Amino acid sequence: MDYKEAGVDVEKGDLFVERIQGMIRETYDARVVSGVGGFAAVYKMDDDRLLATGTDGVGTKVKIAQDLNIHHTIGQDLVAMCVNDVLCTGARPLFFLDYLATGKLDLEVSTQLVRGIVDACKFAGSALIGGETAEMPDVYAAGVYDLAGFSVGEMRQHEWIDGKKADADQWIIGLKSSGFHSNGFSLVRKLVKAHEVDLKRALLTPTRIYVKVIQSLLKDQRDNITGLAHITGGGFHNIPRINDKLGYDIEQLPEDSMRPAFMNEIIERSSMNQEKLYETFNMGIGFVLTVKDVDLARKFLSEHGEAVVILGKTSSKFQGLKLP
Repeated sequence: MDYKEAGVDVEKGDLFVERIQGMIRETYDARVVSGVGGFAAVYKMDDDRLLATGTDGVGTKVKIAQDLNIHHTIGQDLVAMCVNDVLCTGARPLFFLDYLATGKLDLEVSTQLVRGIVDACKFAGSALIGGETAEMPDVYAAGVYDLAGFSVGEMRQHEWIDGKKADADQWIIGLKSSGFHSNGFSLVRKLVKAHEVDLKRALLTPTRIYVKVIQSLLKDQRDNITGLAHITGGGFHNIPRINDKLGYDIEQLPEDSMRPAFMNEIIERSSMNQEKLYETFNMGIGFVLTVKDVDLARKFLSEHGEAVVILGKTSSKFQGLKLP
């Protein structure tokens, strides 16, 4: 089974974005620096200050949380999916807002969700400054909810990492994920049996928040970092979003041993070929950087507890992603 057979048509989603881009641009003013297409949109506040903003949800991972009645980890997923995207611009996530929609408000469940959001915001250095809770019994069944999040960050003009400094013959570095993060669960859930409670519990392992380590790295060696990519829906095909004029020659894939056992179990059950796997899942790599000096970056990241994978190098010979 692949992602499309599980009910998610990624190609149709891409076509939808292409179709609406023109309409969206009708709303832009001179301050919109970067809109649809990036990991986060960028808006100019004045000659030096920029805002970066992004929104996301946690997908059908909420179904597992609802099945097991474990809800606090989903809050971290929500924050991580948004702040990691904003981080790809080099911005510092400032504040966060959430939206909770449910059939019937359950005080205990909702409190668990907000507790997870609060803990994740504290870790990411973001203030939870607002949100909205909507009870919609005609839309959602009792016990069912969905979440969305919104993150806003700031940076100076010289701090913006827009991928333009990414060039051929630079290094591609991958940082470990904690699991599937919050993508691919429409497929993942179909590969898990109803009685496999321990496996379901492991699948709720929350999405990693990369803000602290990446912000520390940027503070130490911003000129060395030329591009940042959050590996979410689309898997490794997020990497060329750093700069779509380059090729990304992946020479070293993450080893099975660097992924948690539950992740390898699901990957094996899917029976997908390598190409499909790497365009569906993060395969153990949750965040990617392009750098000029690989030894300098690797030393810093290793000293900060990161298991670094040197994935390959950028190229001017082709465009897009090339797997070994």
